[in-house]
Amino acid sequence: MTAVETARHRLAARFARIATIGEAQAMLDWDAAAVMPPGGAAARGEQLAVLAGLAHALLTAPETADDLAAAEAAPPAGAWERANLRRMRHVHTRASALPPDLVEARARANSACEKRWREARRSSDFALVRAPLAEVLRLTREAAAALAPALGRSPYDALMDGFQPGMSEAAVTPLFIAYESWLAGALPRAEAREARLPAASPPPGPFAEEAQEALCRGLAARVGLDFDHARLDRSAHPFCGGTPEDVRITTRYDEAEFLQAVMGVLHETGHALYERGLPAAWRRQPVGEAAGMAAHESQSLIVEMQACRSDAFLSWLGPELHRAFGGDPAPYAPANLARLTRRVRRGFIRVEADEMTYPAHVILRFRLERALVAGDLAVAELPAAWNDGFRALLGLEVPDDARGCLQDIHWYDGGFGYFPAYTLGAMAAAQLMAAARRAAPGLDGALAGGDFAPLTGWLGREIHARASLLDLDALLEAATGKPLDAADFTAHLTARYLA
Repeated sequence: MTAVETARHRLAARFARIATIGEAQAMLDWDAAAVMPPGGAAARGEQLAVLAGLAHALLTAPETADDLAAAEAAPPAGAWERANLRRMRHVHTRASALPPDLVEARARANSACEKRWREARRSSDFALVRAPLAEVLRLTREAAAALAPALGRSPYDALMDGFQPGMSEAAVTPLFIAYESWLAGALPRAEAREARLPAASPPPGPFAEEAQEALCRGLAARVGLDFDHARLDRSAHPFCGGTPEDVRITTRYDEAEFLQAVMGVLHETGHALYERGLPAAWRRQPVGEAAGMAAHESQSLIVEMQACRSDAFLSWLGPELHRAFGGDPAPYAPANLARLTRRVRRGFIRVEADEMTYPAHVILRFRLERALVAGDLAVAELPAAWNDGFRALLGLEVPDDARGCLQDIHWYDGGFGYFPAYTLGAMAAAQLMAAARRAAPGLDGALAGGDFAPLTGWLGREIHARASLLDLDALLEAATGKPLDAADFTAHLTARYLA
């Protein structure tokens, strides 16, 4: 084995070890959200901090830098090998910019703040978490300041890059400005159109949690989730975590209505299928990971919003819902289900928002977190700034902190720079669905029979199997013929809500 080959071999082994530590962190995160008793919070924070420190030490060891330099001196011939080396360099650059004590301090602060957030959210009292959030933000700003020169980006761009490589404020801002302008005219028209339609008739409850859980498991399996490699559990904030071989999805149930749980599980199933579909040959290597969180959101939203709220799928879903819950079949008729699942409603909660107003929730968070990171907004001012921004975007008065700045876990867990990925993912999902329909003309007919194979097969080939071989724009161009283009998203919304 040549010296270059030896360096590549050592890098692959080292990054596999780092990825395995990440898998352990993911399982501890799932455990904390799903089953850990409250008294375990402090110990869990220390466990996660130590693992973060171990991974960081492996990444920043002198041997890693030496092997990267040796491997880059004679780049490999294969496209996957070259992409893996580029991703290794990117990850190493980010890690090397951060002092080890800062990495562990952030992990501890994030864990402590996230636990306090749960208490604050339950009591709708921002004051309970203000000090822990201020510490998280202080450390986040310190990290952003260290990352910015290493990456050649602004501090906020450096944070966004950690969730979606290459994403920038300059690229996102015009998309959001254009969408806000479009929404100002489209939302009143959609509301007026909906007011002319017959009122939706919600099926009468209650809907037992056990029945909802059985239905959700069955639907996830129908979409293609293999429960030999997956679990469905409960948590305060639905999410998908775990590892490609052991995917953990969660939801929450409300016996007064079932659609939030059903659509939440279908959403998380889209994430799970992406993880399950990543190429096994590149497992635990940077190039074998998902292409970023906007890419990940495109996969959850193409399942939930594009496919599972379509007329075709709802015609199949109605009888399944009636079998699960019984009673009068009329509320499960496709036209009524369409009104129930595709209502346009201005509301306070992001995860409950319809797909037309959802980007407004993201735009608000994007603006606020930029201001927090830049130092233009103090943590103590966040509730008032949130309420003012929400009033300007959606014309509603926020009644309390629980339905305002306390509703999401992200900032309290250190996730500054994440929110833009949600709406970029929605735009990408619409673009991908349009391309999937062109590639598989019988796709809607299959959905009408509860068959997801044409859609998931196409996604598996075009998105999942490519992992991080390409950046987001190149990935979309390979799959759809063009980079990210918001026109497909507004065309989808126009056809669904304004036609």
